[in-house]
Amino acid sequence: MTRYRVAVLPGDGIGPEVTAEAVRVLQAAAELHGFTVETADYAVGAAGVAEAGDALPPATAAAVTQADAVLLGAVGHPSLAAAEGRRRPEAGLLALRKLLGAYANLRPVTVHPALRHASPIRPDRLEGVDLLIVRELLGGLYYGQPRGREADTAVNTMRYSVSEIERVARVAFEAARGRRRHVTSVDKANVLEVSGLWRDTVARVAGDYPDVRLEHLYVDYAAMRLVAQPAAVDVLLTENLFGDILSDEAAVLTGSLGLLPSASIGDGPGLFEPVHGSAPDIAGRGVANPLGAIASAGLLLRHGLNQPEAADAVDRAVVSALEAGLRTQDLARPGEATVGTRELGERVAALVLQGVSV
Repeated sequence: MTRYRVAVLPGDGIGPEVTAEAVRVLQAAAELHGFTVETADYAVGAAGVAEAGDALPPATAAAVTQADAVLLGAVGHPSLAAAEGRRRPEAGLLALRKLLGAYANLRPVTVHPALRHASPIRPDRLEGVDLLIVRELLGGLYYGQPRGREADTAVNTMRYSVSEIERVARVAFEAARGRRRHVTSVDKANVLEVSGLWRDTVARVAGDYPDVRLEHLYVDYAAMRLVAQPAAVDVLLTENLFGDILSDEAAVLTGSLGLLPSASIGDGPGLFEPVHGSAPDIAGRGVANPLGAIASAGLLLRHGLNQPEAADAVDRAVVSALEAGLRTQDLARPGEATVGTRELGERVAALVLQGVSV
């Protein structure tokens, strides 16, 4: 029997709650398809600071590099909002991405017909929305040097090399070949020299993919396109900062951040996590939506363990649960019955084992 090792980093806030349900569903998919997933938990974020004084403790760093894939919950805690260096929870996430060489972040955005009411966007604009955001994850303002702050000035540096742009562009074009063969590259080439390099490099890479249509959009117009014509977007390719902003904007289409998964892939084991934050205001109450974490487990199966049939089973179970009317509080209409985090996870796992079809 094929055996995989998955490092689980529950993290902070609602992270442990939603990650537990993702692991439950992951194990159900493994059972259904005849392989074994061994999991072990490690600290990260504020939990890492509490355990070892480091948002990415050495034990966690060692474990993730030896795993076949990494499942993350969320990082962040109000008590460490002003922390600096390795005691800042978000620093652990940035260090983790760099350690794993995870340079391409994949964020699929699909609007489930049963949830169109939850989106602030007009229902007619949501028809046919199925897009993939490919965000460069290891360059740009978040990593560029020099950076720093003095008494009355601060500096961050947006920096990219041709090789960094090329490799993430190829991820986007390869993904488009399995979709609608359309890449929308986002930049600010009319203002930023870095964006000029981005546009030129993406255009050159596109020459290797004559079967994929490429368009360039300035980031401000791309932001408008996402809400005005979201169904017109297939694969959206963007650098780090723009991708961070646009992917959260795209989450509005679905009606809740709690629904969206992500995969960060590159040179090492993949990192899979829901796009939402640690939500400390609802932590420990059992009301968080686990579907983003569960869908991230589906991406882990697909991109991390190369088990596409098991991934399909998870995706079908999530859709079936929504069609059956199962709702956490973030998705429910006024007066509509809701389920808790654990109950929803249990129901999705049961649907996986039943082998439901959609």
